[in-house]
Amino acid sequence: MPAETAGTAGAGGAGGTAGAGGTAGATQPPDVTDHGGGVWGIKVPIPDNPLGHTLVHVVETGRGPVLVDTGWDDPDSWDTLVAGLGALGIPIADVHGVVITHHHPDHHGLSGRVREASGAWIAMHAADTEVVVRTRGSDPGVWLDYMSGKLLAAGAPDEHIAPLRAARESGRMRTLPGMHAAVPDREIVPGELLPLAGRRLRAIWTPGHTPGHVCLHLEEEHPAHLPGNGRLFSGDHLLPGISPHIGLYEAPEDLMATDPLGDYLDSLERIGRLEPAEVLPAHQHAFTDAPARVRELLAHHEERLVGLWELLARPLTPWELAERMEWNRPWAQIPYGSRNIAVSEAEAHLRRLVKQGRAEAVPGSDPVTYRAL
Repeated sequence: MPAETAGTAGAGGAGGTAGAGGTAGATQPPDVTDHGGGVWGIKVPIPDNPLGHTLVHVVETGRGPVLVDTGWDDPDSWDTLVAGLGALGIPIADVHGVVITHHHPDHHGLSGRVREASGAWIAMHAADTEVVVRTRGSDPGVWLDYMSGKLLAAGAPDEHIAPLRAARESGRMRTLPGMHAAVPDREIVPGELLPLAGRRLRAIWTPGHTPGHVCLHLEEEHPAHLPGNGRLFSGDHLLPGISPHIGLYEAPEDLMATDPLGDYLDSLERIGRLEPAEVLPAHQHAFTDAPARVRELLAHHEERLVGLWELLARPLTPWELAERMEWNRPWAQIPYGSRNIAVSEAEAHLRRLVKQGRAEAVPGSDPVTYRAL
C-alpha cells in the first residue's frame, strides 16, 4: 500500500489534472467514472484506512471485461465492486480476466472471489507471485521470528519487539491480509502485450513499491485526443499526490541486499520517458503530465536522502533514523504496525545512501548503526 500507511510525507502537489472523461451519467453511481474509450474506474473502499479506496479499472475487450486490480477482501468492498460493474451492465460472472499491478491486499485481495464468481484468469508479475506463494506456504511463527530478528537488528526497543515474541509463544497469531486472494495462473512478462482481444496493453516492470510491481500502458490514441502516448494504469507506482512506500521485501532465507529505492527511482525515470497522455492510478484520481509528476518525485526523494544524510552526522540505527524522519504525523502517534513499515522504509533509504557512497555501516556496531561519509 502507499506510504500513508506508515505516514510518509507526500512529494508535493497533485502533479496533474483530473481525468478527461469525467464522471459517468446519472444512471451510474458516483463511485463509477467513465474515462472514455471503454475504460472505467470503480472506487472500491479500503476499510479503516486513510487512503479511502482503491480505483479498480475496467477495460472492455473483445472477449469480455478485464479488471486492473480488484480491491481489498472485505464484504463492503466486494458489494461495491459488484454494484459498480452492475451499473456498467456487467455481471460479475462475465469478467474475463484480472491484471494485478502488485500483490498488496488493497489490489489483489478480491481476486479470489472474482475468480470463484467468474472463472477469470489472474495475471501478475512472477516476482510478486513468488511473494503470494511464499506467504501462503509460510508458518506464521517463522515470520514472527524473522520480524523480531529484523527489528532487533534495526535497534527497535524491547517493548516494541515484546508483542511479537508474545504472539509467537502463545500461538495466537493473526491471519495476514490477502490470504484469500487467488494464486495467479498467468504471468505478466515485462515488455510484452497482455492477451486482451482488441487491445494493446503492454506491461512495464516498475519495481520498488514491490519487487514485481507493473504499470500497464494502453497503446492507443487518447479518447479525448490529449497530447501524449496513450494511457497508463500506474497502480501505486505513480500517484498524483502521494509518494508510495518503498521498503524491504526480502524472504528470511535471502542473502542478497536489495536496493528497492534505487529500483523505484530508475522505474520512475522510465515512466517519465514514456510520456503517457493520461495516468490512471490506483488511488486518488486520474491526472496528466506524468513527466512533471516524475520530476517532483525524483526531487522529493533526493531532498529526503540529503536530509537523512545530514541526520547521520552522528551514528544512528535504522530505528533511530525512522524516529527522526518526517512522516505525516508525529512518531508517537504512528500505530504499532505502521512503525514496522516506517523502519523498513528507513532501511531502504539507508541502502540507497550506502550504494551511493554517502553512508556506511559502523564496523562492529550492534545493533548496526550508520554514519554519513
